[in-house]
Amino acid sequence: MTSGLRQAIFFVLLIGVAAAGYQYMIKPANRKLAETKQKLEGKRAKLTEFEQATAQADDFNKQLEQLQEAVRFFESKLPPTSEVHKVLEQVTVIAQKQGLTPKTIRTLVQKNNSGYVEQPMNMKLVGSFTSFYAFLLELEKLPRIMKLRELKLDKDGEGQIGAEFIVSIFFQNKAA
Repeated sequence: MTSGLRQAIFFVLLIGVAAAGYQYMIKPANRKLAETKQKLEGKRAKLTEFEQATAQADDFNKQLEQLQEAVRFFESKLPPTSEVHKVLEQVTVIAQKQGLTPKTIRTLVQKNNSGYVEQPMNMKLVGSFTSFYAFLLELEKLPRIMKLRELKLDKDGEGQIGAEFIVSIFFQNKAA
């Protein structure tokens, strides 16, 4: 065997070992590396989703706290049902203070809702328009939730008006 043939066989053998090493060692390692990278990217995507969900949950918690604060604020504006007579007295005093004459004050049927009770009252007042306007401004300043609806104004003599309306006063619902 000549040295050239030996070198050729060694070269072919060396190439064969390199090809076998590539086929049986490097290729599977590259496949496994690609799979690991793909799993890692999937986990990163999930982590990003979780971070976004956490941020949204924090936003929801902040919104929930704001809503709970708003509920507490409105509940503080709702007196207990036992104070209906006090509110009625306040409204009557305001009307008389503004120079209005109460003609009729009638309580209507109470409406029970899940978190509050609405007590509508039908009122008819007589006086000047400026007195009625001042009455409405004073009514608005009361520290409770009220709603004025079905307002009808009629001319009732020279410089006098008759105002008929329903004022709803809201109270806490003990059953809620």
